[in-house]
Amino acid sequence: MTLKEQLAAYSKMVEDRLMTYIQPSEDKGQAVVFEACRYSAMAGGKRLRPGLVLEFCRVCGGNLEAALPFACALEMIHTYSLIHDDLPCMDNDDFRRGKPTNHKVYGEATAVLAGDGLLNLAFETASDPANTTLVPAETQVKAIRMLSRASGMDGMIGGQILDMQAEETSISLEQLKTLQELKTGALISVAAQLGCLIGGATAEQTQAAATYAACIGLAFQIQDDILDIEGDAETFGKPIGSDEENGKSTYPSLLGLEKCHALVHELSQQAVDALASFADAGILPELAYSLADRNH
Repeated sequence: MTLKEQLAAYSKMVEDRLMTYIQPSEDKGQAVVFEACRYSAMAGGKRLRPGLVLEFCRVCGGNLEAALPFACALEMIHTYSLIHDDLPCMDNDDFRRGKPTNHKVYGEATAVLAGDGLLNLAFETASDPANTTLVPAETQVKAIRMLSRASGMDGMIGGQILDMQAEETSISLEQLKTLQELKTGALISVAAQLGCLIGGATAEQTQAAATYAACIGLAFQIQDDILDIEGDAETFGKPIGSDEENGKSTYPSLLGLEKCHALVHELSQQAVDALASFADAGILPELAYSLADRNH
């Protein structure tokens, strides 16, 4: 399969399964919060994180069906973070992926609860024995702990706190790197690690995956910063210039656009070089290059 075909196949697998997971077991009048969850979870997007889980599992010789519940759990966590990130008390964005943000459709209170609901559902999904019959109990517990740490205060939430603290102030390049390693990089990193864990990777392959994920995670964020300046709002799916408007330090503001363009391609090449320990790295090399050249 081509990169586009493989990612489309993974997206369909994830979306089909998400639709079965994000349903009330019994409608007791709370269906609107499930509807709000589905609105954001099914709003499209690159499905990068679950795609990484599935592809790393595949190239390690693992069973995609075993990895799928964890890929979906990770996408639920990512979606919850976007719902909360868009709220007026955070980034106050009106559009996400070209559609009105969750709180613009359902109101702030429901959006908060939808985000909370997806976070809880992620761990319900990853811990449900009905979903994980192909995964040894010890591996399941380790995967859940990895998800918890990556999405928590030592991961994504910690990065979001640093991000808010950095508004309207100047931070160093090293501080920015730490912020993004937590806020954006943690979920990308755990995606690769989950795929390796469930796929039965060697220690060498797991380390290679960690290096790959760190490189594409940083490249992904720098490209996002570039697109916030150079991108087209309709293509990007959200307003352009929000970083400057919110007074955020970004890679372009600290390094300049020319250096950032070069750094994105340099990091992508480093990511590809890290995959040497895989006999067949599948779509991972092409994926790294495509992230460097994306316009949305």
